[in-house]
Amino acid sequence: MNAIAPPQIDNRRHARFLYWTGWRVCDIADYLNENAKTIHSWKDRDAWDRADTVERVGGALEARLVQLILKDPKTGGDFKEIDLLHRQLERQARIQRYQGGGTETDLNPNIAARNAGPKKAPTRNELSEEQIEQLVDAFREGCFDYQLDWYRAGNMRTRMILKSRQIGATYYFAREALIDAITTGRNQIFLSASRAQAHQFKTYMQAFLNDVVGVKLTGDPIVLWNGAELHFLGTNYRTAQGRSGNFYFDEFFWVHGFQQINKVASGMALHKKWRKTYFSTPSTMAHEAYPIWTGEQRNKRLPADKRVRIDVSHDALAQGRLCEDRVWRQIVTILDAEARGCDLFDLEELREEYDADAFANLLMCLFIDDGDSIFPLKLLQPCMVDTWEVWDDYKPFAPRPVGERPVWVGYDPSESGDSAGLTVVMPPLVAGGHFRVLERHQFKGMDFQAQAEFIRKVTQRYRVTYIGLDTTGMGTGVAQLVRQFFPGLTTFSYSPEVKVRLVMKAMDVIRNARLQFDAGWTDLAASLMAIRKTMTPSGRQMTFVAGRTDETGHADLAWALFHALHNEPLEGRTGANTARMEIIG
Repeated sequence: MNAIAPPQIDNRRHARFLYWTGWRVCDIADYLNENAKTIHSWKDRDAWDRADTVERVGGALEARLVQLILKDPKTGGDFKEIDLLHRQLERQARIQRYQGGGTETDLNPNIAARNAGPKKAPTRNELSEEQIEQLVDAFREGCFDYQLDWYRAGNMRTRMILKSRQIGATYYFAREALIDAITTGRNQIFLSASRAQAHQFKTYMQAFLNDVVGVKLTGDPIVLWNGAELHFLGTNYRTAQGRSGNFYFDEFFWVHGFQQINKVASGMALHKKWRKTYFSTPSTMAHEAYPIWTGEQRNKRLPADKRVRIDVSHDALAQGRLCEDRVWRQIVTILDAEARGCDLFDLEELREEYDADAFANLLMCLFIDDGDSIFPLKLLQPCMVDTWEVWDDYKPFAPRPVGERPVWVGYDPSESGDSAGLTVVMPPLVAGGHFRVLERHQFKGMDFQAQAEFIRKVTQRYRVTYIGLDTTGMGTGVAQLVRQFFPGLTTFSYSPEVKVRLVMKAMDVIRNARLQFDAGWTDLAASLMAIRKTMTPSGRQMTFVAGRTDETGHADLAWALFHALHNEPLEGRTGANTARMEIIG
């Protein structure tokens, strides 16, 4: 019997594996007793350098596995190695499939098992402990000293704050409420004169969270991962019933029907764990909230021996004080704000812009005595509506907010030390209908070209059919530019007769409750309240003033509104003038 010849090794394959382990071609040639040129030829034709990791490792695994399978007899170690090599080949196969366009499940079969189960929806409005800590730190670091007073009084059952305009109260309380919601899980409810104003809280919260930790708050109401709910409501008490939580009442001195709304609002915070916060600029002493501020309403329902006198002067409340009726009160004027870190104002410029009465009311927290006002707050309150609830055909963020409905524009240009005012008014479609003030704007420091350009942009957003403009002072230059794109401009040259005609028309509209504007626009209400009747220097004619001198300015929004309303005749729409109105519209 002839002996079986030993198996011959395939030098070409062997050379490839040696090359992949890092051997040089000349060393491989010497080891296998081959010509170096032959090795180079194999390397080029079989593209050894272009082989990827999977191919190199897979080839070695296959060669070793075949070698072990053919071995006879096998040891226990051989069988363990064969099992290991089989599992590695399976892994190699999944990798090759993944490289060919597969998915992660090709690499890890456990992923498929996890995906087969019910999917867990991502948690909305969720924050980590680290993010919460960042927010708390950013909140405290961003407070002025007087805002820290509010923060330290945050555990008080009731806070009432009388404050200057534009000192950051809404901004502060939006962040305070958000921090309380994320750290305690308590609900937060925001009441304002209108829903549009209440949603300013939401805007501040979203910006704060996004700026600090890059998280976007979504939803209306906003529901946090810990169960806290944040509701943003107007003063429609019917929509507010049934909720409970901490509540914040913004500009409460300006809302219509405060007593009834406050009953519902107080009911939201009956439990002792809830907190109530009222804050506002002052309106008039005739407002329904004034007796609550002074404590007189509490005294009326108590016997004489239990009544208390509350000092609500600025000296008593400048630093904040827990008063005898267990309400924490504070007054923060613009001077207080500046003295305690707020550097956002130029007080000298503001003193030039506002007369003494306006400065005292808007910035020094003094209530208005509107007894001699042509438009007292009580007369204006029926005109102040929640536009998000009442107007369903107005889309303020659309390119054409009212489509092709005609609108009228009134403009009171700025003079030296004055501010300019603009109103966009949508006239009624039927006789005796409502005039709706869609927009109001105030400007400071704009030259006449900039003022005219702003009016031009308004005409691009609306179908403007009438513009009324005062040509006193800078108004002449503005009028010349406006006529270039709106030839039908109507101008007013003020005289006692013209002022009387403007005010009488506005008086007719307002007394008949034909005017509507957003209840959050306290600046427009204050502007109208500033109009007073007086006599000319000669004492022979009646005229109207806005509590201003030639050097200072106020009530520009009121005069701008009067200019727009003037396009309807004083007697309103009648059979005699309807045709003219339709041509204009």
